[in-house]
Amino acid sequence: MSSTPKAHILYVEDDEVLSFVTRDNLEMNKYAVTHCGEGEEALRIFKKGEFDLCILDVMLPKMDGFALAEEIRKRNQSIPILFLTAKSMKEDKIHGLQLGADDYITKPFSIEELILKIEVFLRRKTLSMEVSADDYILGEYTLESKNLRLKYQDGAARDLTQKESDLLAYLIQNKNNILKREDILERVWGENDYFMGRSMDVFISRLRKYLKEDLSIKIENIHGVGFRLSDGK
Repeated sequence: MSSTPKAHILYVEDDEVLSFVTRDNLEMNKYAVTHCGEGEEALRIFKKGEFDLCILDVMLPKMDGFALAEEIRKRNQSIPILFLTAKSMKEDKIHGLQLGADDYITKPFSIEELILKIEVFLRRKTLSMEVSADDYILGEYTLESKNLRLKYQDGAARDLTQKESDLLAYLIQNKNNILKREDILERVWGENDYFMGRSMDVFISRLRKYLKEDLSIKIENIHGVGFRLSDGK
């Protein structure tokens, strides 16, 4: 039986009892876990290591989870980030998703629920790598999905996050067709959820801004259904 871990996880939690139990269970399920108890230390560790996924508590000493996620995203656009939060405020969850987190889980949580979300992330990461094999032409733009880059015909280029690239690639693959909101969420975010839906609306707005130089490109909001991308062709 192989001893190779399924993934290397950066786990940031300042509750000693919770972190011990969670880390122990994750390691029993064949994950390699690097744990630390505060945000600044976690950022130093992240800069030096190679990780497949980050699990971040929101309330951390020295640097909170939101600030840590922002710093991680500056250095790695594609690594999955999962927030742990004791808060139930919708605004906190939406804020985390808008910062670039992939999901959240509210304390108290079960280990089974956490592992399920981790497995979803890893499957989604594999799928994203498969989707990112090609370049896509959209009007006067080229999406280099493998390089997470959107290029305009005049040579200007913009770096994208993994989710921005995945969303745009999925829209281009289905150009001129109406995509249901729930289908986009399942395909790009991995699940159909209210907070993920709010996050998707933010990402759609970003893509419209990124594509504004070509007036033929439209991402239409089909009320009550979803979205349709077109470029006049």
